[in-house]
Amino acid sequence: MSAEDYLNGQIILIDKPLHWTSFQAVNKMKYALINKAGLPKKFKIGHAGTLDPLASGLLLVCTGKFTKRITELQGQAKEYIGTFCIGATTPSYDLETEINETFDTSHIDESLIKETVKQFLGEIDQKPPIFSAIKKDGIRLYEHARAGESVEIAIRKTTIHEFEITRIALPDVDFRVVCSKGTYIRSLAYDFGKAINSGAHLTMLRRTKIGDFDAKEAMDVTLFEQSLIHSK
Repeated sequence: MSAEDYLNGQIILIDKPLHWTSFQAVNKMKYALINKAGLPKKFKIGHAGTLDPLASGLLLVCTGKFTKRITELQGQAKEYIGTFCIGATTPSYDLETEINETFDTSHIDESLIKETVKQFLGEIDQKPPIFSAIKKDGIRLYEHARAGESVEIAIRKTTIHEFEITRIALPDVDFRVVCSKGTYIRSLAYDFGKAINSGAHLTMLRRTKIGDFDAKEAMDVTLFEQSLIHSK
């Protein structure tokens, strides 16, 4: 693919590795395109929907004129697979922070878990995690959290189109979710734990689809870089 092709606009499907930020993935691609494909230093590139460092999977990266489509792409439904750990919570609702509370799980069985899923289908109220990048008074929530500050977080509406339990091996529960833009799967884990009169936190998350785009067709960032070297 030529430099002109990237400037005219491409949607590149990237499989973001665990522990990378979405910004790091895009930045690596940007420098590869400048240094290997000969794009100008100020060409446009961006991603359509952040993935947390502790999540892997599909990241849509838009180049050139296609950066105008980022808002449209962000609005598409997203599919995730992952794992909740039942019986404990963390302040970040995932593995970024240590367990802060444990709960009884003796009353939890497969029927309770599968029945509780129904409460989360359709439009739901959700409070974003305090460890998130949303801004409050001009400061990101995770900065307030790390400073030990208490912040009132507004509840927002989100839609869960599909929610299925794919494996139960307590304390682990595997799931698949299809949801609207702005859904926090970490918050879903926390709220699910409360709904079964216990606690839960997210221990694994992978984004598998955005609209019709599938992670099965995505490329590792390093392989993308190598493909540019090969194509020169």
